[in-house]
Amino acid sequence: MPVRHLPSTLRGEQRRVGIVLSRFNPAIGDGLLAGALRALAEAGVRDDDIVIASVPGALETPLALQSLAQSDGYDALVALGAVIRGETYHFEVVANESARGVSEVALEFGIPVGNGILTCETDEQALARADTKGYEAAQAALELANLLDAISDAD
Repeated sequence: MPVRHLPSTLRGEQRRVGIVLSRFNPAIGDGLLAGALRALAEAGVRDDDIVIASVPGALETPLALQSLAQSDGYDALVALGAVIRGETYHFEVVANESARGVSEVALEFGIPVGNGILTCETDEQALARADTKGYEAAQAALELANLLDAISDAD
């Protein structure tokens, strides 16, 4: 039997996508969201099939993702936000726990989650990366949603 390669696509038609956006760093969040929405539009996701839920900060993101995943109404989720290093240990706690929570939602519910929560040293670094990282997080979520379908169809 020949080796089969499962397709990698960014197709977004007929996909419903939930986005959780942290409000803590609004200028950065706006850039992340703009990038994510551009990626989804380019992939063919209709505006009517996108839901945006805003939360206070990165630590609240996993719970909102979990609620969206539990609703069973989404093919993919995207987490957007920024954690900027400060003078205290709080940065590590927020960065690590938000990343852990995002991963747990994906694994617990079997739903792709594009992680676009930036962890940067400065606001300037985050602003410079926001559009691109939002775009890439949305693409990652769609690509994985399509891959999961391909895996299911390959059985």
